[in-house]
Amino acid sequence: MKTINFSKINLSDEPPVREPERQYYFIAKAREYVREQAEKAGHPLTFCVVTFGCQMNARDSEKLAGILEQIGYREEADEGKADFVIYNTCTVRENANQRVYGRLGQLNRVKKKNPHMLIGLCGCMMQEPEVVEKLKKSYRFVDLIFGTHNIYKFAELIATRLESGRMVIDIWKDTDKIVEDLPAERKYSFKSGVNIMFGCNNFCSYCIVPYVRGRERSRNPHDIIREIEELVADGVVEVMLLGQNVNSYGKNLEQPMSFAQLLREIEKIDGLKRIRFMTSHPKDLSDELIEVMGSSEKICRHLHLPIQSGSSRILEKMNRRYTKEHYLELVEKIRSSVPDISLTTDIIVGFPGETEEDFQETLDVVRKVRYDSAFTFIYSKRTGTPAAIMEDQVPESVVKDRFDRLLKEVQSISGEVCSVYTNTIQDVLVETVNDHDAALVTGRMSNNLLVHFPGGEDLIGKIVSVELKECRGFYYIGDMIKK
Repeated sequence: MKTINFSKINLSDEPPVREPERQYYFIAKAREYVREQAEKAGHPLTFCVVTFGCQMNARDSEKLAGILEQIGYREEADEGKADFVIYNTCTVRENANQRVYGRLGQLNRVKKKNPHMLIGLCGCMMQEPEVVEKLKKSYRFVDLIFGTHNIYKFAELIATRLESGRMVIDIWKDTDKIVEDLPAERKYSFKSGVNIMFGCNNFCSYCIVPYVRGRERSRNPHDIIREIEELVADGVVEVMLLGQNVNSYGKNLEQPMSFAQLLREIEKIDGLKRIRFMTSHPKDLSDELIEVMGSSEKICRHLHLPIQSGSSRILEKMNRRYTKEHYLELVEKIRSSVPDISLTTDIIVGFPGETEEDFQETLDVVRKVRYDSAFTFIYSKRTGTPAAIMEDQVPESVVKDRFDRLLKEVQSISGEVCSVYTNTIQDVLVETVNDHDAALVTGRMSNNLLVHFPGGEDLIGKIVSVELKECRGFYYIGDMIKK
């Protein structure tokens, strides 16, 4: 983001119509309100952003934090002590909503003791009309409610709330707008998520995401390249390209560009060492993308490719638009192009109508592909999706039994797969001092496996060579090779 001198913005002028200049105006305006409130409180005001859900939400939360810092708040890790708490919500599973309501009840008690406190809610859960109605009726103490499409308006919504003193609700059903050049406070100095697209057109029958995130919108490739160049100039060595389905990137651009072509352009950026991306939908994984992954020096040797079910019959009911056979063919192509690829996946157990035979098909895929790891989920009925009203919902006891059997299989195979790097030397990006032992640091290999080894804080953000001594399931213990 370009440097803006917010103190030079004339607040007696009318707010600009164009974005992002309009938001700069409201950042400047909100700064004045926050300064006045901090003087009344007798201390600097603090904020806490709490993120539920996916990596796209995590990236959105960095933007929320960046705007709050620009308007004068300081970060506070404990939501019980903060003057502004915002929940960036997820709604993939129904119980996620219940967690938010429970946390809100606790915050209300805190707010009664703090006259300066504001509570905000945003993200996917806010795109559900019945949620907003419930909040209006039973959670009147919430100050700010907005959804997934207008997160860039955060400063304007804060200014409106501070000006009016009333609850502000701004939910858009959909948008074709993508607003760039707003502040963001990155969690890591050396790696960053980068949104390349928003929304989803797939409408899998179990998934609420297309209804709350809207239709696919791809960012302009020049804006993506410019953002990554700025991140690299600021010390970033690894980017994670984010989208609900990155493989369908570029289809709605004025000048269409494939995801593989975008990757080729990103690879040319000097100083960028690693490129990751997620999530990939099997139906859109092209031969061109597999070829780019095979020839790339920078694309990480890791692909997250959700299967969801190994049964073609269930995949059709899920509206996934590929078969078991097509998926296994893809895996074969990927492995022949990128022999050292690490494959991970998502699997849903107990989808409506799933029989033991269908479940055995899933186990068959797990045994054939031999994933490095799998995120396994018990099917969760999501109100508002076609699957929620399907007949033949599978009994809980049957689902639990299948889930346990799948987990055992996945863990057994991944233990074997992950151990193949024992006694090899691998490049590791050091991410943090180890949580349990301050004499160790923790880093990540290209294939996404974690490695713990002796080292100090000065290594964070650097890529170093590590000899892997011992595999302990999903991580390694090693020693850095001194050069």
